[in-house]
Amino acid sequence: MYKRIILPILFRFDAETIHHTITRLLQLVLAIPGVSAICRNYYVVNDSRLARTVFGLTFPNPIGMAAGFDKNAELISELSDLGFGFVEIGTVTPRPQEGNPRPRLFRLKADGGLLNRMGFNNKGVGPAAGRLRHFAKNRGGRQVIVGGNIGKNKDTPNENALEDYLISFRELFDAVDYFVVNVSSPNTPGLRDLQEREPLTRLLTALQQENHQHPAPKPVLLKIAPDLTNGQLDDIIAIVSETGLSGIIATNTTISRNGLTTDSDIVSQLGAGGVSGLPLRDRATEVIRYLHQQSGGSFPIIGVGGIASADDAQEKLRAGASLIQVYTSFIYEGPGLARRINQALLKGL
Repeated sequence: MYKRIILPILFRFDAETIHHTITRLLQLVLAIPGVSAICRNYYVVNDSRLARTVFGLTFPNPIGMAAGFDKNAELISELSDLGFGFVEIGTVTPRPQEGNPRPRLFRLKADGGLLNRMGFNNKGVGPAAGRLRHFAKNRGGRQVIVGGNIGKNKDTPNENALEDYLISFRELFDAVDYFVVNVSSPNTPGLRDLQEREPLTRLLTALQQENHQHPAPKPVLLKIAPDLTNGQLDDIIAIVSETGLSGIIATNTTISRNGLTTDSDIVSQLGAGGVSGLPLRDRATEVIRYLHQQSGGSFPIIGVGGIASADDAQEKLRAGASLIQVYTSFIYEGPGLARRINQALLKGL
């Protein structure tokens, strides 16, 4: 029913507008007494065989919501009620920012994808941290793991980027279970320059020094672009070892337009931005497989990119991912996606 009736109606509206409308509606509906429990009973697959212990954290199931869907930590309870084992909030920045001018989110319906140039639009790390602390006190039995994806403000020059990351790291430290350092979004000018070996090593080393000042350091992961060369991926493997990172998230959106079914003139008119969803599936899997094989499986990988079915999920896991995340496919496939994947994973055990 979702794909035949609901999705065509949703696709009549601007992509970003309908996202905010639907998420607000989800909050309102699940706030009705009893509805949240009914939702969890249907969507949450409770089975200990789905649990995964990765970088010291026990995930109730391996399906997570990727960063970008819940930028401001407003939907943790709701996404948990829809069966997700973990939710990654953000990307958050030290100061609130509007992001890039609208329109900035576009559907590539023929490809099962999205093109976005959001630009880290968020309300700032302070409000997000406050909401996460409130959630921690009011979990209502939810076992969901929460990650914090951090970035720099657009007007912060790269030479001062470390301070931005440290501000968010410190603010979120007692509010999240793990951190993700985002230097791979294509929508903040110059950000991807921080993926180069020297600046990235400096940034991660400093964050790890801050991290290890705490008695119980948090897992710190790096989210990388799918557009890196094998040589750059080799550098990433070395950096993980040098800085003691807990793992990698592969991958962010791609700046490539290769292989799209959508008319090239239409894509060109949409302008700059990163492509996500099914167009990213094969490349994301290639990156996961390369990192896993070249590193000898020495660190965990969270696989993300084009996971729209149980088969897609299995492909990422076989390639070397320990956990997976979805975002674009949640829009195209509907609220039962995590449930369907988890049920399929159980059948394959």
